[in-house]
Amino acid sequence: MADIKEIFKGDDATVIISELKKGRQAAEPNIELYVSQINPYKHNVFDKEKRPDKKVRVSNPQSDKKALQVTKSDSSNEGSFKYVPVARVALAIQKLIVKRAVAFTFGNPVMLNCEPKNDAEAAVLKAVNAVLFDTKARSLNRQIAREIFSATETAELWYPVEKPANYGFQSKFKLRTAIFSVEKGDKLFPYFDPTGDMVAFSREYQIEDQTKNKKRYFETYTDTEHYIWVYGGDNWTLLDGYPKNNAIGKIPVIYGAQPNVEWADVQVLIERLETLLSNFSDTNDYHAAPKIIVKGKIKGFAEKGETGAILQLEGDNPDARYLEWSQAPESVRLEIDTLLRMIYTITQTPDISFDTVKGIGAVSGIALKLLFMDAHLKVQEKMEIFDDYLQRRISIIKSFLAQMNVADKNFVSACNSLIIEPEIKPFMIEDENAKIQLLISANGGKAIISQKTSIQQAGVVNDADKEFKQIQKESQSRQSNAQNQTK
Repeated sequence: MADIKEIFKGDDATVIISELKKGRQAAEPNIELYVSQINPYKHNVFDKEKRPDKKVRVSNPQSDKKALQVTKSDSSNEGSFKYVPVARVALAIQKLIVKRAVAFTFGNPVMLNCEPKNDAEAAVLKAVNAVLFDTKARSLNRQIAREIFSATETAELWYPVEKPANYGFQSKFKLRTAIFSVEKGDKLFPYFDPTGDMVAFSREYQIEDQTKNKKRYFETYTDTEHYIWVYGGDNWTLLDGYPKNNAIGKIPVIYGAQPNVEWADVQVLIERLETLLSNFSDTNDYHAAPKIIVKGKIKGFAEKGETGAILQLEGDNPDARYLEWSQAPESVRLEIDTLLRMIYTITQTPDISFDTVKGIGAVSGIALKLLFMDAHLKVQEKMEIFDDYLQRRISIIKSFLAQMNVADKNFVSACNSLIIEPEIKPFMIEDENAKIQLLISANGGKAIISQKTSIQQAGVVNDADKEFKQIQKESQSRQSNAQNQTK
């Protein structure tokens, strides 16, 4: 692997770009495959080559407009037939797995653990929080997680725009962020050195102009410069004005990736489940309605809806009974239940559907934690990705803030010295009653909040102060009446 500075010494843009594409530590994601798997309408059950329609013979082709004639020249079976559509049942389980993983990972806002040592560091922390609030970091985190879980990689670019902003200080620039999405056509090329550090980041993308013509671009960020090339049909050309200086001295891009999509280990099980349900639906179409087996000759048959209907038969030992299929549906049901259970178990996805939780009733906080323990263990595993990711985001934001408020030397110094540690808190349904009882017990059985605060938090009255005064007035009135009665 070449040194990143040596790559840019050449004049041939095609050679430079080719070398930058070699710096990945893993193969590019197979985005077409992932999109076909997460979109239920692109599943194998809808592929007529993998699941063809059923070919059936037609006894009276003259009355059936869909009948096709077959001769000996193109088939060994002479006669008429038609294609009957088969059942195609697709399940969006892949999408559900991603949704649950995103919800448990970033259902709660990311906490910023920080202890400022002076006013300057406190000002930096305030500015960082202002930037995260302004860029809607809660939604940004979920978007990033969804991209990584469903496409295995994504990247996040931070850049300033010339627009007034207040980050605890007046700034002429405002920080913005953009997501590079492989699902939307971006091709990402992080360049890692032998020690595993990302020393350059590149993106290849297309832009469609007003005439519907598409142009290919390739842009690269290093810690010192920003390049953009455009493809002219047979070679790459550096755009006018580039390379541009990178003021913050570090790559303004955060790259996140994982080896496989969230459902990779259960894709085969999902396909089997869809095939099983589709086949069973076909079976129901043919056999759900009751069928009667008759031995002998039918002499009379009841009319539809007739009360006390009787089937009249004649002949030697006549008999009539329903055709039953008792064991096969049970085996199908067992396999369906087993497949669903294994899909949820292997992907550490809690089954929190209505049918599952409706019989639980009121459970304690400990029971809730045990119920979602597997999902929380999965979040702990995802921290291997997002701890570094979120830490790098904070580092980039602080670098930009230092450049925006460069006149304040104390602030700039605090941007370098302040330590902010992002912490992911997995989503959990809180047992408020158990929590309050625990706090009361720890407080020696005494109240942990005032009566006025409890009225405010209850949220059942518009004016908590007025209600608190009215409660005091009524309490004093009751005490006065009680004293008068004892006299």
